[in-house]
Amino acid sequence: MPDATQVFADHRELLFSIVYNMLGSVADTEDVLQETWLSWSSASRERVDHPRAYLVRIAVNQALAQQSALRRRRETYVGPWLPEPLVTAADAADHAVRADTLSLALLVVLETLTPLERAVFILHEVFAYQHTEIAAMIDRSPAAVRQLAHRAREHVQARRPRTQVDVHLQKQVTERFVAAAFGGDLQALMELLAPDVTLWSDGGGKSDAGGPRPIRGRDKVARVLVSSAAETRDGLDLQYSQVNGDPCAVLFVENAPYAVMVVDLNSDGSQVRDIYTVSNPDKLAHVPERSAE
Repeated sequence: MPDATQVFADHRELLFSIVYNMLGSVADTEDVLQETWLSWSSASRERVDHPRAYLVRIAVNQALAQQSALRRRRETYVGPWLPEPLVTAADAADHAVRADTLSLALLVVLETLTPLERAVFILHEVFAYQHTEIAAMIDRSPAAVRQLAHRAREHVQARRPRTQVDVHLQKQVTERFVAAAFGGDLQALMELLAPDVTLWSDGGGKSDAGGPRPIRGRDKVARVLVSSAAETRDGLDLQYSQVNGDPCAVLFVENAPYAVMVVDLNSDGSQVRDIYTVSNPDKLAHVPERSAE
């Protein structure tokens, strides 16, 4: 049997994706993976018939335990809480950002599920585990898991119907959106925004860019964006990258990451329905440094 370190390394990417999708935090995901490694390294592996199943079970339950601490922290969080973005260069082949890492928009919807509903949804819908397999992982009956899966799927579908916008179209709209906002073109911006657009700004009380609550409605959102862009335009550099595989804009001030912006489009890709801006410096710690032009 391969040694413990190699087995864990072989499964680390899978474990990272599952746990990150459950928690939405890179730092907390790394903590869970460390606990999973400690459990695995001290286990009697001669009794482990299926290392992958064992590791996933440990990681899922560690993540569920971590959820309690996360929810307590979010109760005192200043302003809207958004998942920590996983940012890579647009042409990077970064293994941390897999096809099964969910979009920022879907992770926001998953925040409204219970921890168990979220775990079941991710394991079943994203990683294709059967209900009986999940039941063994979280110590629930298959019938209970099916109920959790049904509730989670209905909730997600109601909040975010399954549509797939072409990534090239999303990139084009993202660039037009940024050009209009930072160019002060209010009319062009209004045309891009859906009537019921929502602006989510996560500064965590540590950034001037974060607001106390989401802003809704085309007129309000457009004016806030143009005003905020005008205040930060001096000394601002911008690069296009990816967040969880989706196009995004990363803003830099003096080469340090200042904010990450992601736009979510409506079903036909014609207008922006949600804008996610993460400017809490704690959540930008894993953003790659500004690359040379």
